[in-house]
Amino acid sequence: MEADKLLVRVAGGDQRAFEELYALVSGPVFGLVRRVVRDPAQSEEVAQEVLLELWRSAGRFDPARGSALSWILTLAHRRAVDRVRSARAATEREQREGRRNHHPAFDQVAEEVEAGLERQWVRHCLERLTTLQRESVTLAYYDGYTYREVAERLSLPLGTVKTRMRDGLTRLRECLGGVA
Repeated sequence: MEADKLLVRVAGGDQRAFEELYALVSGPVFGLVRRVVRDPAQSEEVAQEVLLELWRSAGRFDPARGSALSWILTLAHRRAVDRVRSARAATEREQREGRRNHHPAFDQVAEEVEAGLERQWVRHCLERLTTLQRESVTLAYYDGYTYREVAERLSLPLGTVKTRMRDGLTRLRECLGGVA
């Protein structure tokens, strides 16, 4: 009830009434805005905008349509929602612009092409190994097995696997010499 009387006086330009109204409603206005906006700095800004709007538009308040506090909190809620929507729209705009203007760096494209060519060349060189060498190298380097695990998987002595690996790697090095 007190807010209703103060708001009517504010509409008449009474600064003292505005000071009292400010003290009365600034806490609830900030609390409502804070729940909607969440960011403390943004909430303070929006609350100040609402209270400034309150000073400017107090004459639009109609006591026949509801209480002053309800009217003020409605202004605060609308302003807070507008701020959230505006921030969300700005973020979406920036993201769209970022996606639209994203061009991979030349170096990135060149590196991907080079890596693809290297993979093809490695496959080509692996095909030139004997089946036994290729099998040992593949298990060790692509599947991550140790020499001992490769020997167990192939049911071969460890020395035989080591020899296959050494010979296979030597042949790979010679074949890949044209790439490196």
